[in-house]
Amino acid sequence: MTNNKKAELISETTLRYAGYRFSEGIKQIISNPRKQMGVLVILALALLCHVLTKHIFTGNPIEGPLNVGVQLLNASITLIGLLCYVLYHGTPKVAYRTHNNLSRIGFCNAAGEVPLLLREYPYRGRATFRQVDCLEFLACGIDKSIWENKKTAIEAALNVHLAKVEEIEGKQGIRLYTVPADQGLADKIIWQDTMLNTQIPVCKIALGQSLLEQVIVDLNVTPHLLIGGSTGSGKTVLLRLILMQLLQKQNVDVTIADFKGGVDFSAHWKNHPNCQMIFDRATLLTYLNYLVDELNQRKALFASKDDCNNIFDFNVNPLYTLNDTEPLHRIVFAVDEVAEVLDKTGLSKEEKEQVAQIESRIATIARLGRAFGIHLILATQRPDANILSGQIKNNIGYRVCGRADNVLSMIILDNTSAADEIPSDAQGRFIDSNGTVFQGYWFDESSVDWGTI
Repeated sequence: MTNNKKAELISETTLRYAGYRFSEGIKQIISNPRKQMGVLVILALALLCHVLTKHIFTGNPIEGPLNVGVQLLNASITLIGLLCYVLYHGTPKVAYRTHNNLSRIGFCNAAGEVPLLLREYPYRGRATFRQVDCLEFLACGIDKSIWENKKTAIEAALNVHLAKVEEIEGKQGIRLYTVPADQGLADKIIWQDTMLNTQIPVCKIALGQSLLEQVIVDLNVTPHLLIGGSTGSGKTVLLRLILMQLLQKQNVDVTIADFKGGVDFSAHWKNHPNCQMIFDRATLLTYLNYLVDELNQRKALFASKDDCNNIFDFNVNPLYTLNDTEPLHRIVFAVDEVAEVLDKTGLSKEEKEQVAQIESRIATIARLGRAFGIHLILATQRPDANILSGQIKNNIGYRVCGRADNVLSMIILDNTSAADEIPSDAQGRFIDSNGTVFQGYWFDESSVDWGTI
């Protein structure tokens, strides 16, 4: 790109930015009576100058031409003053500092244009104890993915944590949700019983706290979850937190496959009336066959009803549950280490065939289970792309990963963000498939009153 072309593009962007500032300044003045007083002061001064000028030149032989010239000058100064006043109020106070800080890290487009700050305002979307500010930029053609890839550098330049990046005004603008550098995520957030949502047929699960808000998953919307993370990342703690909440809800049955013998699950889980544990492949295959049969039965049941497309529709309509003792139960099948269930390494021919059948049943549930209230929650720490087939993984809509290497992060999230953004010593820190980093709630089994679950 030639220097002349760069200068042309920079001139065009400068003109656009001035237009944005003027428009924003008008909005600010219209919405703020105190700023309107400034306009009145400028107009009052202009009127005073007009009166004084007329008084001074009254009776002067050259009154006509000179008076006209002075009045034109007065009008010009007034217009310039009003323009500067509007532009001042349309420019965020931190605009120039932000521009300089982004320039320092070389954050610019091919023409050398640095994104220009349009607006800065506090985030009012949801209750949070943190100070959250929104920064809206004229993106200058810099794509959202580039902002996300440069997240660490932008955070350092602006001395903030970036909670979220989103496009505005089509793709012309970018909005950053920022939190002061000293108000980041805590290393440990204790689960409180007040966080539990027991509403039915809603099935919402609280996972943890992001910089902006509580991270919640609704099984009516995202029926299946995949959790990844290396040893000690907090993966199993998060899995237990999810299952504990499900067991406190009405009409939810939980089954856990754990081929490690259930060492991570105390007797509370094994003795719970709505929770069963499976420790071998034969029992697991029998159970999965039952789930597929149940899925087909529910499919036929819903097809026989009017306007009933899923378990939510069925349970929320009193006509369908009028003669039943209770609504249909949601069925949750969880695996603490999916590699232990699906890995065929070192198995006999018969065992491999058994694993293939298990994998086929899980794939069927992943593909069809959402509508019929049958859910998968799979966890793994093995960085092996051959463990989870595409048919299973591609039908799991919500994925989270704790600290991990590039390989495991790619398997879970299809990118390396877990390796890039989760500190190597972090416990309970996760990033989800939407790019949201959160601290999972710490769940201590001894603090739970299992008699009430």
